[in-house]
Amino acid sequence: MKTLLLLICCSFSLLCSAQKQNMELKQSIKNNTEDIFKSLVALRRDFHQHPELAGGEKVTKDKIINYLLSLGLEVKANGYGNSVIGILRGKKPGPAIGWRSDMDALPMDESTDSEFKSNNKGVSHGCGHDVHMTIALGIAQVLKKYKNDFSGTLYFIFQPEEESFIGAKRMVEGKHIDSLQLNEIYGLHVTALPVGDIMVRPNEIFAYQRRLQVQFNSVVEKEKLIQLKEAISTQISRVNTTTSPADISKMVDPNLGLGNPNTIFADYLFVSNFSMSHDNENGKLSFDVYETDKNKISNLVSTVEKIIENKGLKERWQSISFIMDNPTVQNDSSLTSNAFQQMDRLKLSYGQAPYFNDDFAYFQKEIPGVYFLLGGSNIEKGIIAMNHAPNFQVDEACIQVAVQEFSSFLLHRMKL
Repeated sequence: MKTLLLLICCSFSLLCSAQKQNMELKQSIKNNTEDIFKSLVALRRDFHQHPELAGGEKVTKDKIINYLLSLGLEVKANGYGNSVIGILRGKKPGPAIGWRSDMDALPMDESTDSEFKSNNKGVSHGCGHDVHMTIALGIAQVLKKYKNDFSGTLYFIFQPEEESFIGAKRMVEGKHIDSLQLNEIYGLHVTALPVGDIMVRPNEIFAYQRRLQVQFNSVVEKEKLIQLKEAISTQISRVNTTTSPADISKMVDPNLGLGNPNTIFADYLFVSNFSMSHDNENGKLSFDVYETDKNKISNLVSTVEKIIENKGLKERWQSISFIMDNPTVQNDSSLTSNAFQQMDRLKLSYGQAPYFNDDFAYFQKEIPGVYFLLGGSNIEKGIIAMNHAPNFQVDEACIQVAVQEFSSFLLHRMKL
């Protein structure tokens, strides 16, 4: 009995000691993050003032290279396009973990009165990639101080051409990350959640987006195409009759949004973005579909065929096809579960966000990974981080939150 009691006391003591060390480590990372926060804000604003479109991220690339070199990291910059990889090696051999940040900006003007507004007319970081790059560099700067405390290698992957959805695909297809032999990979996206919130879910975090095109073998009167559009929109949709998930602003609603178990974003199908065209020989109708259930996507074509037939156009349609069929972000369940065990601020998303997707999915097809949503909105300050909006703004406090939380998480993964 005495031996058993001694073992229990020893185990309890070890557990308390481990918990104390973990708390001390998190406090140390918090302090280090606070020390560099002002410099990270300045870095983010510099990125924001000088946005570059997909494929043209040359100045951005040079800034990233110089920053990584100033930290003493190894740098690989001879891969695909304007990609950059920063390498932080631990003291001993161990896992290879990737942290990915996208680099490119959007082809649209910024409608804010920010003092660090975009200097490039018609180009802006209206999706937050300037924030993503800053967070990645911040994590690298913090974790460099702990490189003797972890085993393995951290790879900071700065990926171009996300907005065109080809950068990750070409890095994978060109085997530009094969040599890294990554065991796992992580990334995030700042969005309209409350500042400081970090949200994730296993498996799909976004709805499946598909674009369908109906092509006819003869000219179809505009009125008939409009009728067909209305029939498709109402008959294939599966949404709440009072509040639709098509209203993306409801994503952060406490009663309807992603953070509520009864969210309207858990199970839906809706269509949007119709376009109609006709010439001397044929007519076309194209539209986007957002579906939460992958298994139901295969039924879309036959469902639309029946609607066409019911509208008396059976003899006139030529084909129905998917003209956009990108992969969807798929979070690894085991790694997501571990993130919940280790991260203090992490919240569960009970639904799948429509409209958005990320070519990070191409990395996940090859490497187990997790993609997080980071809150950047501050309603009290009038800051709304709604992506792809000309008035997109971010509360920069989210940078400090992300660097602190993900530095701690990645350090934990490197200590396994």
